[in-house]
Amino acid sequence: MDILLGLQWGDEGKGKIVDFLAPKYDVVARFQGGPNAGHTLFFDGLKHVLHQIPSGIFRPAIQNVVGNGVVLDALILKKEIEALQKLNVDVKKSLFFSKKAQLILPTHRILDAAQEKAKGSNKIGSTLKGISPTYQDKIGRSGLRLGDTLYPNFKERYQAIKAKHLEGLGDLPADFAQTEQEFFDAIEFLKEFKMIESEYFVDDAIKANKKVLAEGAQGTLLDIDFGSYPFVTSSNTVSAGACTGLGVAPNKIKEVFGIFKAYCTRVGSGPFPTELEDETGESLRKFGGEFGATTGRPRRCGWLDLPALNYAVMINGVTQLFMMKTDVLTPFDEIKVCTHYKLEDGTITDRLPHDIVTQKIEPIYKTFKGWEDIAEGITSFEELPKNLQTYIQFIEENVGAAITLVSFGPERNATLMKDELQVV
Repeated sequence: MDILLGLQWGDEGKGKIVDFLAPKYDVVARFQGGPNAGHTLFFDGLKHVLHQIPSGIFRPAIQNVVGNGVVLDALILKKEIEALQKLNVDVKKSLFFSKKAQLILPTHRILDAAQEKAKGSNKIGSTLKGISPTYQDKIGRSGLRLGDTLYPNFKERYQAIKAKHLEGLGDLPADFAQTEQEFFDAIEFLKEFKMIESEYFVDDAIKANKKVLAEGAQGTLLDIDFGSYPFVTSSNTVSAGACTGLGVAPNKIKEVFGIFKAYCTRVGSGPFPTELEDETGESLRKFGGEFGATTGRPRRCGWLDLPALNYAVMINGVTQLFMMKTDVLTPFDEIKVCTHYKLEDGTITDRLPHDIVTQKIEPIYKTFKGWEDIAEGITSFEELPKNLQTYIQFIEENVGAAITLVSFGPERNATLMKDELQVV
């Protein structure tokens, strides 16, 4: 099994690369996150955004698995499936759900909004999709799983959890009864699809020498343990999360593909050492189309951060690096890369400190010359602009992993792989 995940604060372009690599695999499996993730794919002149469904869904021969580590919003999922069916995607044939995946209940969303509001100026920047309360119930051993919908007492168990949630909510929104009915309708809709013991499913695939790609959501720096806590998501976004989120043993992992942008972005609150709150940052946002696929919120933008990237490579055991959106930097005459941090006490370090939330960090930069537009139809890294080759080489030397894929546009064919030396 190979793993593909983000090395920054999410939005690195995982959806495009999963779709691009999918023909090499028999199974694509999501291992964490929920509708707070938005994976964007461009092909045939159309834009597609997936939230809970694996990004291999547009490849008919691939089996797509939603693992036990994912939290599912039945209403959003129903709409997502219906949109795919309108595109003649045979979802019932190629989509499989773990019975152990946790359900996001209608009251989870309301709890999420209430908890975020209570934080005031310390708000996390939640997508308000009910993710955190759902994971809280999971850890508190009081949640409902997708497989529970198959039992006759499902509604009774739902009502018990709803009553517990109401203790902290007070009055419900006026349209809650309608939302609740839509939830139960969506549950009935999902019963038409294949619910599986995904740990056995994936293990059987591996034993049959099928190729499995585990798809992560969000990014390493949003990991609940290793991210910029508390401004993080509620799941393990790192490679270890693929083991717990799919039920796969560590010794089954082969390649770990780490995706990063040629610069950095972040959505919501939290620390961002290389953030550019000036015209350069605004230009990055404009040239990169940096607006959240799920929320539509403008992303904060900044230069590439090597201490953070090194940390992510270490934590995940990255074997290959994929660099995205290199075309976004072509308008810039000069491009900077943060190589070290200067801490409040004057210490200079290339390591990510324990606390980057309250500690003031000054990035130390190295400046590179910009590069021209990347020519269409190139078939090798040697044909990339020389200044971009210099940029790539510097990153490789300072991170200790090879960049084997470069993306220079949203379409499938704007992708160059080093091992194949051709645009697929």
